Amino acid sequence: PTMAHSQALLVLENFIGGKFVPCSSYIDSYNPSTGDVYCRVPDSGKEEVEAAVKAAKDAFPIWSSKSPSERSQILNKLADLIERDLEAFAQAESKDQGKTITFARTVDIPRAVHNFRFFASSILHHVTECTEMPTMGCVHYTSRAPVGVAGLISPWNLPLYLLTWKIAPAIACGNTVVAKPSEMTSVTAWMMCKLLEKAGVPPGVVNVVFGTGAKAGEALVCHRDVPLISFTGSTLTAQRITERSAAHCKRLSLELGGKNPAIIFDDADLSQCIPTTVRSSFANQGEICLCTSRIFVQRGIYSEFLKRFVAEAKKWKTGNPSDPTVDVGALISKEHLEKVRNYVKKAQAEGARVLCGEGVDPLSLPPGNQKGYFMLPTVIAEVKDESCCMQEEIFGPVTCVVAFDTEEEVIKRANGVKYGLAATVWSGNVGRVHRVAHRLQSGLVWTNCWLVRDLNLPFGGMKASGIGREGAKDSYEFFTEVKTITIKH
Repeated sequence: PTMAHSQALLVLENFIGGKFVPCSSYIDSYNPSTGDVYCRVPDSGKEEVEAAVKAAKDAFPIWSSKSPSERSQILNKLADLIERDLEAFAQAESKDQGKTITFARTVDIPRAVHNFRFFASSILHHVTECTEMPTMGCVHYTSRAPVGVAGLISPWNLPLYLLTWKIAPAIACGNTVVAKPSEMTSVTAWMMCKLLEKAGVPPGVVNVVFGTGAKAGEALVCHRDVPLISFTGSTLTAQRITERSAAHCKRLSLELGGKNPAIIFDDADLSQCIPTTVRSSFANQGEICLCTSRIFVQRGIYSEFLKRFVAEAKKWKTGNPSDPTVDVGALISKEHLEKVRNYVKKAQAEGARVLCGEGVDPLSLPPGNQKGYFMLPTVIAEVKDESCCMQEEIFGPVTCVVAFDTEEEVIKRANGVKYGLAATVWSGNVGRVHRVAHRLQSGLVWTNCWLVRDLNLPFGGMKASGIGREGAKDSYEFFTEVKTITIKH
């Protein structure tokens, strides 16, 4: 870009020890809906991470010695400030990530606010255990203390939402943090940094280092003074994190991908099931780890379901994310769009039928969005279970619909992938709902609904979908160290 052009770009800076610090080199970040560079993100590495870890270490004694209620007040203040700027945050998230303004306004930013409020409240209600051994004249009790500096690595699909889901419990428990958001979606994290001082967060408690996984992420994971790593992202990256952190015996929380099934029995209420399953397949362009990408429909209702499902999917409008009538925004990057399109091509090559969307229906975009990374909601039928489209996480607006006959068979097929994050079951038979839910290898099972969340409850996956759980109790246990104390009297 010419000098004049680069003046207009937003340039982010790392936030270390309560101050914005310029970086020696930068990477381009694109606006996915136009294909233009719109922002420069620090390309941080060892040096920047070193400075951030030092700041976090220095801030730890003061922050960890504050009472839960003092920390709670600060978290609530930060929530108020983000909520005050909700519209600015939503606009920034939509422009940076490609998601619709409607989704950012109603899901991403409100949830980020709620994350701080939720942990501000939950931190006040944890209790420790105590047992007596009268015959030994002993009493045992537990105490919990913050661990130290937490390394937090968050992905590009729900940028502020998933970053705050980690920062909030980490600092509520008294840890200090070094966070690395995705280099593709760093703007809202940088905006949040501007509010920290006003909220009363002491310098060094929250440090944000921007950059790539290969450089900044690696440096954070390998740092000997960072005992905790909480990561949300791909299974491949998680394998690398596990290997790199093994030398230091770090505590890991890994929330990874999914290949989530929906199982629709012939007694399902289709008037509820169809709109919800369209949403669970295509919300946020299908870029949510909880999205449905395998739909198993009992044979008796298969053709009716397919007809109605495709008709409903075609009603979803793809286009400029800042248009409030649009349902599907842009995918995150040119490379990602290419990858998702290739899955559709592979399915076709294998003889599956693409019923709507990619390559089947015309995609018309406004003039300013012609170079953006858009794709229509795509429905594929007659895909074999062993196809990569049924085995691998596509992470785009693509879902596969197949028929099944019996309950026994569908459980086996639903479980026949390496992932185990979320599943949905649709049936009017309450006994069947319980039976199937119990047998699915899945950290979350929704029946006759999707994405209804209580943040108190454990969130996370089985198998290749991760290690550990997040939630009121689970995050508290991860972000604190427990000690058992025995007193002889």
